[in-house]
Amino acid sequence: MFRLITTDGAARRGEYTTPHGTVQTPVFMNVGTQAAIKGGLDAFDLEKIGCQVELSNTYHLHLRPGEDVVRKMGGLHRFMNWSHPILTDSGGFQVFSLAGLRKITEEGVSFSSHLDGRRIFMGPEESMQVQSRLGSDIAMAFDECVENPSPREYVEQSCARTERWLVRCKNELERLNSAEDAVNPGQVLWGINQGGTYVDIRVNNMRRISELGLAGYAIGGLAVGEPTEVMYEILDAVCPEAPTDRPRYLMGVGTPGNIIEGVARGVDFFDCVMPARNARHGHLNTHDGRINIKNKRYEIDDTPIDPQCDCYVCRNFSKAYLRHLFKCEEMLAMRLAVMHNLYFYNSLMAKIRDAIECGTFSEFRREWSERLDRRI
Repeated sequence: MFRLITTDGAARRGEYTTPHGTVQTPVFMNVGTQAAIKGGLDAFDLEKIGCQVELSNTYHLHLRPGEDVVRKMGGLHRFMNWSHPILTDSGGFQVFSLAGLRKITEEGVSFSSHLDGRRIFMGPEESMQVQSRLGSDIAMAFDECVENPSPREYVEQSCARTERWLVRCKNELERLNSAEDAVNPGQVLWGINQGGTYVDIRVNNMRRISELGLAGYAIGGLAVGEPTEVMYEILDAVCPEAPTDRPRYLMGVGTPGNIIEGVARGVDFFDCVMPARNARHGHLNTHDGRINIKNKRYEIDDTPIDPQCDCYVCRNFSKAYLRHLFKCEEMLAMRLAVMHNLYFYNSLMAKIRDAIECGTFSEFRREWSERLDRRI
């Protein structure tokens, strides 16, 4: 399913084939938590901004409308009218965020819904069953994401339990895919590397889960409080232990600079709510850094958000108009801002792929890694 086309240092240029199309990597997955991009973008908008993979949230879709509703509607692809690859996370990170409302056992996690307080149980089998009914192309393993930093003894226990959960996920998804009524029998499982900020635990965990021969491997539990330098140190140690013939996914990361640095260390897949969330608050990405469009300096600025960007927004609207929309709290402000930021991220990934193919990624990294993360 994964073909490595070329490398430039540790940076990898490849392509990953799913039942709903082939993905050119490195790639940024646009986050549609509840089968929709927050900010008013639909599936047709995603195609226009260059999105290759849409990511939806198992936990939130389980709460509403419920996986049985999605299944009756023909699966997530038909439900949201998106014909390209979809990845669903396992719900593990959302359960992690409900620390005060959860109880973790060997069987799984019981927790209270953030919507109505009702008690819910989810374990490896339940997570696979939900994702199978959603019919995504890539199902993520159910895991525990520990807080950073956490005591070493707890991280070791949690990591071992997550490994046992991974085996259960693998067995359950194989069973579900063999059923005649499977929504997407080509759905595959990706495992998740955990281990907190302990490099040796991370490395040993990646070595063990690599033996399971899964379709892909993610690095989870980062960008949750640890310094950026620690994240890079972990990637330096863990990526070389991941199978070279499988895609590598850094979960929940991050800024344009984080992505460039992740690619430099061998990561293929990324996702983050940051570009859409920042956009909804008026923080927009440009080739010179990030701007706050609400600043008064843009009140009579008739230039586009980014003169180097050829997205629909930059080709048609001025900074002054965007600022006006935000000040008036018009819904159009969020839609246009999110459209620009997601286009910027998808365009960035295309430039990264080109640089790797041309053997100029090191120069690209030196020019853009820090520059794109500046605040203007």
